[in-house]
Amino acid sequence: MVYSFLREMRPDMKHNGSLRRTIGTAVCLCILCSAAAAFEPGKRAEHNPREILERVDKMMHGDSSSGILVMTVQAEHWTRTLEVQFSTKGDDRFLVRILSPKKEKGTATLRSGSDIWNYLPKTNRVIKVPSVSLASSWMGSHFTYDDMLKDRRLADDFLSAVTNEEATESGLLVEITGTPKPDAPVVWGSIRVVVNTDLDLPRWIRYYDENGGLVRTLEFSDIGPLGGRRLPRRQRMTPAEKPGEFTDVVYRDLVFNPDLDDAFFSLRALQR
Repeated sequence: MVYSFLREMRPDMKHNGSLRRTIGTAVCLCILCSAAAAFEPGKRAEHNPREILERVDKMMHGDSSSGILVMTVQAEHWTRTLEVQFSTKGDDRFLVRILSPKKEKGTATLRSGSDIWNYLPKTNRVIKVPSVSLASSWMGSHFTYDDMLKDRRLADDFLSAVTNEEATESGLLVEITGTPKPDAPVVWGSIRVVVNTDLDLPRWIRYYDENGGLVRTLEFSDIGPLGGRRLPRRQRMTPAEKPGEFTDVVYRDLVFNPDLDDAFFSLRALQR
């Protein structure tokens, strides 16, 4: 997290068990993912991995969106729950504002283009997140600022190939393995995504380091009515090296394609 932002938040965290360590956004925490499944080698049909990822993106996102979610962070020694209001537009604008608890109420994060800003209502300060802090967690969660920047770029940043499939009662699960393109600004050595191609919905995404070690897993579950579609209503990010820790994101409300002008995603709007 931004170093100055940490200086504002950390003392309170230590004494009150607040968040020490993303969202997606978007919450834009609308990020490609899925739920753990075991795959057996088998005959594979021809699939275009980029087309699959683009169909999932179309299902999971609109031209704009707004809603409310609840984010619960389970760390080793503490648990914290935040109610979050969010709005997004296109691929590069979102505004996230904390509604509760009272201690964090009004804290907000804005993305505009490739820039991310934090607003701290207690000090009425706006702080830009520097590039060196993009790998830091958002509000103590297991999501990062970098997730906010790249939540819809799997098809663009990775060379992808279908590496397995499995027929299930809920639909055909297709596994896609991606390796970073030479010029892509990503920190992962590879990723693996599983998609239910009958529903065009993600099941899970796993992130690996350059040595092939699993770093974290993002799962989607609880498929049901959301925003006029059938979507996963819960996301869970789990770090591989911290057993028992996770961040849950549960959507309470989601509206696709509300009329939001660009001024809504401005520094002035961030401080309202």
